[in-house]
Parts: sequence; structure tokens; C-alpha cells
Amino acid sequence: QVQLVESGGGLVQPGGSLRLSCAASGNIFSIPTMGWYRQVPGKQRELVATVTNDGNINYADSVQGRFTISRDNAKNTVLLQMNSLKPEDTAVYYCQAVSRATMSGVPRQYWGQGTQVTVSS
Repeated sequence: QVQLVESGGGLVQPGGSLRLSCAASGNIFSIPTMGWYRQVPGKQRELVATVTNDGNINYADSVQGRFTISRDNAKNTVLLQMNSLKPEDTAVYYCQAVSRATMSGVPRQYWGQGTQVTVSS
């Protein structure tokens, strides 16, 4: 099992910034992919950004140029720096990790508990 603990959500005014962090712990051999997703009530969870352990990054079009994802492979952490926040960025943000418990193990997906981000004046 892998546990993901998120922090850094909160209330911010439009145009402001927040930084989310997520730390993975547990039975980890490797984490090929870490990322962030978000969800608002009544809608499906959507991709925000992902980063692989060799540095490949993918952003949703809606956050490209405003959000920056980064990870520390040695510490099994992933950060999401969110700048120029808009009201439409309001959502619960979830950390995601695709992890292997052994070298030949099947990758499994894990989720954090979610952290609320509210962008409002």
C-alpha cells in the first residue's frame, strides 16, 4: 500500500498563488508517474498535470503557463505551484501516484484525500 498526504490548499483571491505538496510513503519500489487532478461537484475528476520519474510533464490546456509541476524522486514528493489563479480553478485537488512495490510489480494507482482550493474575492 502507498499513502499520499497532501497539503497547501486554501482560499486565495483571483490572480493569487498557492502551492500544493504531496508526499508518498509506504511500500514503494518506484513511482513512474505522479500528478494532480481536480474535481468540482457534479463533474468528473480531470487532469491538471502529471510528471514522470524521468521528467516528462503534461499539463491540461486550462492551466498551461500558469501552473508548474515538479517532483523530488528521492523524497517521493510532488509539488504544484499555481499562479494567476482564476475562480474556475476552484476545486478539490487530488494527488495521484502510479507506483510499483517491486521491480517487476504491476503499477497501481493511488489517490490522496484531496485538498480544497477556492479562488474568490
